[in-house]
Amino acid sequence: MTRCAAALLRKRPAMRHDPASAAVVIMLRNLKMHGMAQAASDLMEQASPAFEAAIPILSQLLKAETAEREVRSVAYQIKAARFLVYKDLTGFDFTSSEVNEALVRQLHRC
Repeated sequence: MTRCAAALLRKRPAMRHDPASAAVVIMLRNLKMHGMAQAASDLMEQASPAFEAAIPILSQLLKAETAEREVRSVAYQIKAARFLVYKDLTGFDFTSSEVNEALVRQLHRC
């Protein structure tokens, strides 16, 4: 190893393994935002104070984006399936059916 490389390694701060920062990077990768995930990893390695302060906001924004994408995906799948009307368990009349309501609700909760 050359002296320059050794000096660069010494100047680099030790990477802290913060679960919140790692979760942000994972969410970015799950959302296929690979460039941002790499930049976030770099900022995490540098122990950037601005990045540390932004983690709670980033986390909330990424959770909101994930939820929105899931809602849009379900809406698209329902439209693609060409269902006439969207139905769920809230409108089902268990009293006029032989279906075991407790079992169906348990299965619905997984």
